[in-house]
Amino acid sequence: MANIEQFGYREQLERSLSTRDLVVYGMIFMVPIAPFSIFGFVWNDSKGMVPLAYLVGLVGMFFTAMSYASMSRAFPLAGSVYTYAQRGLHEVAGFFAGWLILLDYILIPALLYVVSAVAMRGLLPAVPEWVWLVGFVVFNAFVNLLGIHFTVRINWYLLILELATLALFITLGLVALSRGAGAGALTLKPVYDPAVFSFATVAGATSIAVLSFLGFDGISTLAEENKGAASSVGRATLLALLLVGALFILQTWIATDLARGMHFSSPADAFYEISQRAGGIWLRIITISAVVISSGIANAMAAQAAVSRILFAMARDGKLPSVLAKIHPRYKTPYVSTLLVAAISLIVGSLFSERLDDLSRIVNFGALTGFLLLHISVVNHYLLRQRSGDWIRHLVFPVAGFLVIAYVLYEMDIMAKVLGACWLALGVIYYLSLNYILKKPAVLEV
Repeated sequence: MANIEQFGYREQLERSLSTRDLVVYGMIFMVPIAPFSIFGFVWNDSKGMVPLAYLVGLVGMFFTAMSYASMSRAFPLAGSVYTYAQRGLHEVAGFFAGWLILLDYILIPALLYVVSAVAMRGLLPAVPEWVWLVGFVVFNAFVNLLGIHFTVRINWYLLILELATLALFITLGLVALSRGAGAGALTLKPVYDPAVFSFATVAGATSIAVLSFLGFDGISTLAEENKGAASSVGRATLLALLLVGALFILQTWIATDLARGMHFSSPADAFYEISQRAGGIWLRIITISAVVISSGIANAMAAQAAVSRILFAMARDGKLPSVLAKIHPRYKTPYVSTLLVAAISLIVGSLFSERLDDLSRIVNFGALTGFLLLHISVVNHYLLRQRSGDWIRHLVFPVAGFLVIAYVLYEMDIMAKVLGACWLALGVIYYLSLNYILKKPAVLEV
């Protein structure tokens, strides 16, 4: 178990999580059935090569997971990429890494609530979407306030539910293909279609598909609640990513071949219509229900826990108002940060209730730009500072990850880049005000 006192902090959070708990948390955060809700958007941008977009995303995230593993061993602290860039690169880089990743983590809960509300519209159209939004926010905030161990316990049952739903779709989907539905078999066209393939097309689709992977990095925010060795965080991060990534590719491959010849009523409903082709109306209802539970409860619960820890870490270092670092005396949770995230989720969810794809791209911009700083931090800390001789893990992997992510960002929708740049500009203004007006540099010894 890591001793955080050597980094100038005292133990405030409860250490109760095993490696298995961390893996489950990461899988829940990513959601094994995440492609269900964004399949149609990836289908449109990839021109039908959905599993290829997920494969490219998995490659990029693999290199990123390796960088997370390296930095989590060196700095076993809450704060994720904020902490790693701050201590592995520079104080300023740490602030902006944290600011950028906040765009991801703060908006992810709202995105998940919108996904769930849209799905519920298909089941109970008479109930206003705002009712579901408020219900999900209140429930998840309450559970997270009770403590991370309670959250993880619930995650176990929700993960079993998601995997059972996925197994049902895969089984019935393969049976439907064997009986002539869609393409009539698993084909190579979803992985490579020479008639429409281009690197720009795949990268553009990956910029949406990568949303499904976001969450493996959230494991690092629980470093101060990990009761095992510091290396447990890195192992759990990599294992969760590979397990869920394989499931993403398998389910989208089957769905893409099943979708051959179909015309969807809307991108948001695409997967539900495919599931109906595979198993009838009852399978469609099951998949919608699973998305609601996994996104609106399981994934959002994990996302709220992660972002509250990042807010806690940045506030503890003086980068955000100190009130966000307050810990509940009984439950040992950052309760002020948790309540703030709940309030933001309500506001953003209401504003983007009809703009799911735009919100997805904005979330991804924050995560991917933060990952770029993470990769640079690995090279700087290990190769330049520590003179590491491990060229594979500390140079080849981070450089490869940087290049893949940079290209995906380059091909991202222009509106997402504009909004992301606006968020970055706000960060510059806030940082300058913090350092030169409020005189609160809060420099750390690294």
